[in-house]
Order: sequence, then C-alpha cells, then structure tokens
Amino acid sequence: MAKLLSARDSQLAAGLRIVLPAIWLGLIIGISLIEAPLKFHAPGITIPLGLGIGRLVFTAMNWVEIVIAVVLLWAVLKDSVGRTFRGLSFGLAGVLAIKVALIRPLLNRRTDAVLAGVDDGGSSWHYLYIAADGLLILGLLAVIVVGLRRWVVVAPKA
Repeated sequence: MAKLLSARDSQLAAGLRIVLPAIWLGLIIGISLIEAPLKFHAPGITIPLGLGIGRLVFTAMNWVEIVIAVVLLWAVLKDSVGRTFRGLSFGLAGVLAIKVALIRPLLNRRTDAVLAGVDDGGSSWHYLYIAADGLLILGLLAVIVVGLRRWVVVAPKA
C-alpha cells in the first residue's frame, strides 16, 4: 500500500511540475499584463477606485502565487528532478518572495498616500514590480520548457 501511495505521489508531483507553472504564468499574464493596464481605461474608473481595485486583485493574486509556489516546491522536492529545474523553481520562489515581502508593502504605502491625497501617484516601485513579474514570466517559461523536454521524444533523423 505504501508503495502504491508513493507511486501516486510521484505521478501527482510530476503532473504538478508541468501544470502549476502554466497556471502561474497564465495568472500573471491575465492580471498583470491584461487586467491592470486596462482597468484604468474603463469608463468611470477614477485613480482612487482603480488603486483600490488593484490592491484587492493583486493581494488575491499574490496569495494564489504563494500557494502555487509552495506546492510546486513540494513537487520539486518529492522526486529527483534535474538541477536546472530545481534551481529555476527555487529562483521563482525567491523572486516571488521579494515581490510579495519587499516590493508590495512599499507599493501599498504609496497607494495609501495617493488615496489620502498626499501623493499624486507614479512610483519607481511599480517598475520593480513589473520587473519582478517579467523575471517570473521568463522563469516560468523556462521551467515549462525544461519540464516538458523530458516528456517530449524527438524522433531520430532518417
């Protein structure tokens, strides 16, 4: 029975190592690249309203990213995977930790100041957040490619 559970855990981990990075990539593309910029073009959306919505959406997104990263790291540690895959996965978790623990609180303070009317908005911290998402996008693409390479068999040339 323990052997059967171990085999199922390994299959689950292998599947998660492919599916989770793809879901995470889609989340970043959907929220950071599509929703966030378009939100401010909607009729009737003011800067304070857009910032309030953005804070809620990005907080929820960051929690989902944390859950995905934790489960992905479990799947990486469950079985032996290549050093490249392991390094990329831990690198993604590191970038996420910086984004959530360092950059987001600074952006939240900036948002508080704009909502209080003390600041007019615009911050270089947004560029760091965008850069972190850019690194995550590139890293997730790399993880997906590296993860799929072991599943794809290339036929020899005739």
